[in-house]
Amino acid sequence: MSTPAQRARQLRDEIVRHNEAYFVHDTPLIPDADYDALVRELRSLEESHPELRSETSVTQTVGAPRSVVFSEVRHAEPMLSLDNVFDEEELRAWCDRVAKGLGRDARDISFAVEPKIDGLALSITYINGTMAQGSTRGDGRVGEDVTDNVRTIRNLPTTLSGVRDGRLDIRGEVFITKEDFHELNERQRQVEGKEFANPRNAAAGSLRQKDSSVSASRPLSFLAYQLVDLDSTLAFESHMATIEQLRAWGFVTASEIALVRGVDEVVARSTWFEEHRHELAYEVDGVVVKVDDLALREVLGSTSRAPRWAIARKFPPEERTTRLLAIEVSIGRTGRATPYAVLEPVLVAGSTVSLATLHNQDQVAQKDVRPGDLVIVRKAGEVIPEIVGSVSEPGRQREAAWQFPTTCPECGGPLVRVGDESDTYCVNPACPAQQLQQILHFASRGALDIEGLGEQRVAQLIGAGLIADVADLFLLSAAQLSTLEGFGELSASALIQAIEDAKSAPLSRVLVGLGIRHVGPVAARELASRFSSFEALAEASLDALEAVDGIGEVIATSVFRYCRDPETVDLVRRLRAAGLELRETKPTLEVPQTLAGRAVVVTGAIEGYSREEAEAAIVARGGTSPGSVSKKTYCVVVGDAPGASKVTKARDLGIPMIAGSAFVEFLASGTWTTTVE
Repeated sequence: MSTPAQRARQLRDEIVRHNEAYFVHDTPLIPDADYDALVRELRSLEESHPELRSETSVTQTVGAPRSVVFSEVRHAEPMLSLDNVFDEEELRAWCDRVAKGLGRDARDISFAVEPKIDGLALSITYINGTMAQGSTRGDGRVGEDVTDNVRTIRNLPTTLSGVRDGRLDIRGEVFITKEDFHELNERQRQVEGKEFANPRNAAAGSLRQKDSSVSASRPLSFLAYQLVDLDSTLAFESHMATIEQLRAWGFVTASEIALVRGVDEVVARSTWFEEHRHELAYEVDGVVVKVDDLALREVLGSTSRAPRWAIARKFPPEERTTRLLAIEVSIGRTGRATPYAVLEPVLVAGSTVSLATLHNQDQVAQKDVRPGDLVIVRKAGEVIPEIVGSVSEPGRQREAAWQFPTTCPECGGPLVRVGDESDTYCVNPACPAQQLQQILHFASRGALDIEGLGEQRVAQLIGAGLIADVADLFLLSAAQLSTLEGFGELSASALIQAIEDAKSAPLSRVLVGLGIRHVGPVAARELASRFSSFEALAEASLDALEAVDGIGEVIATSVFRYCRDPETVDLVRRLRAAGLELRETKPTLEVPQTLAGRAVVVTGAIEGYSREEAEAAIVARGGTSPGSVSKKTYCVVVGDAPGASKVTKARDLGIPMIAGSAFVEFLASGTWTTTVE
C-alpha cells in the first residue's frame, strides 16, 4: 500500500506524462474521462492532505509547456483553463457558489450556456483591425506561434470591419466538423492507409504543423467564444453582446448558445445539449456555463488556473479504458466476417459495454490490439461501440498478435479475402448466420419494418425449417406459426398481418432490405425515384444507372451486377409471385413539389432539423439530397459549422449556396433571398 505522498507523486508523474502527450504531441494516451479521474483523485488527496499541495502541482497549472518546434508567444492576458463539474448536483453547487460570491440570489443571475467543442484552444490577435498573430494556449501564459497555419483557416476574417485601432484577442476553438472528419479519414485511408483517431486529434495535429501547406490541405474551422479587449477600446456590458459583435465581424460562433436566468434554466439547457450532442455539426464533450454580466465577472475574479465565473459541465464519457478479454468473429448478411472484441464490462456513454467492433482484419493489425491489452473503447450515441486502440503498459508482457481465422465459425466453410478489399467473407450461401442476418435486415425498421420479426423469432423460424430467405416470409401461414413455442393465435395472426402489410412497401425500402452492396437509404431513394419499378431498374444500362444523381460508378456497377445475378432474378420472381408490388409509391401527403428534379446538398447544422429530417424535407418536395457536391447539384444549403470541403467544392463549381436560416423559405417556394458568399 502506498502512502498518500507516494500516491500523489505517482499521480503527478502520470498526469504530466499525459499532459505532454495531449498538449505537445496531439496523441493522447488515455480518454479524457480517465485523465479527469486521475486529476480528481490527486485533487482529493491534496484537499485531504494540505501539506501535499503546492503552487506547481498539476492541479494548479494550465496545459503544458510549448513544443520547441514553434516560436514562443507570451499572451497579453493569460489563457486560463476551466474547472469541471460532472453532474447536475455539482453544477447546482457551482451556481450557488457564484451567487454567494456575488451576494445575490442564484435565480436572478443570467448565464450563457454554450457547447464545449472538443478542439484546440487558439488565440488570434488583431492589431488595428488586421490579423497579426495566432497562438496556442501552451501553459496558459506562453503559447506557440502558429500564425502562418492560422492564416490557412478558411472561415477566419483577416480584417475586422470598423476597427481602426487597438489590440483585440479573439479566442476560440480550432476544430474539424464531423462531416469533414469523415471525408478526411476516407482520404487518409486511401493515401496513407491509416486514419485519425478523432476530430480533436486531427484538428490539433493539422494546425500544429511546421509546414503551413499541410494545415492548408486540412478542413480546419474556427469557432469564436471570447473577445478580449486588450487596450479597452470597445465598450461591452455582457458576454452575449461580445458574441453578437464577433458574429458581425464574420466569426463563426455557436448558434446554439443560450442566455438563461437562474440555476434551473442552466441545468435545463445543459441537459438539452447532452440530449442533442450528436445532432450538432461538431464534436462536443460538455457545455460551458458563463456569467453573462462582465462587471460581475470582475467581482468574482479567477484562481491561478481558472476563472470563478465559468465552469465546464462534462458529459458522460464516450471513451473509456477496459481490458480486452478475447477477439471473436461474427458473420453478417453478406457473409462478411467481422472481428469483435469481448471486453471487461465498462460504463460508456451511460450504458454498460462488453462487446465492441474491430471492423476488419486490417484494422486489428493496424491498431495492434491483442487479448489481454488495456484498450480504449468508444461509443457515441447509438453508434456500435468500437475499439480505438491499446494503451501502453510499460513492463507488461503482451500476448502474440491475433490471427484472423481461415474458416467460418458458424458453418465451417472457408473465409476468403476478395481482391484488394480489406474485408473477408464466408462464401457458403447456405451459412445459417448469413440467412439470419439477411432476413433481419429485410425486416428492419429502415427496410420493410415488419414488426415482430426480431432475432430470436427469425432464428426460431429458420431452425424450424419454415424459412431460408426473405421470399419464404410471404409463404408463412398462421397455422404454421401456431405450432411453434411462444406463438398463440393472436400473436401468429399479428405477425402474418405485419408480413402482409409489407407487400405494399415502396421500392426504395425493398432495395434497402435486399441489401445490395453499397446501396443505402439515400441511393435507394434516388434509384427508386428515377426508375419507379424493379423491372425498369433491372433493365437499366450501366450508363443509365451512373447518370442518376448521387450514383457513381461503384454503386451503379454493384446494382447492375446484382440485378443480373441468377439468384437475384429467382428471388425477385418469387417476391413478385408472393404479391410484392416492387414499385415506388408517391407520397400521400400533399406537399408542394417546390424542389422537383433538383439535387440539394445539405452541409452543417440546420436549426430545427436533424440531418435526416432536412434531407427528408427535400425529398418530400420532389428533390433529391445526395451526400456530395457535383456539377449536377442545384444548390447547397449551408448551416452552422458546414463541411469545409463541400463549401469549397461548391464555390469552385459556381454552385449557389443558401444560408441555413433561409431553409424554411427555400422549402416553401424553391427560391431564396439569403445566400452565402
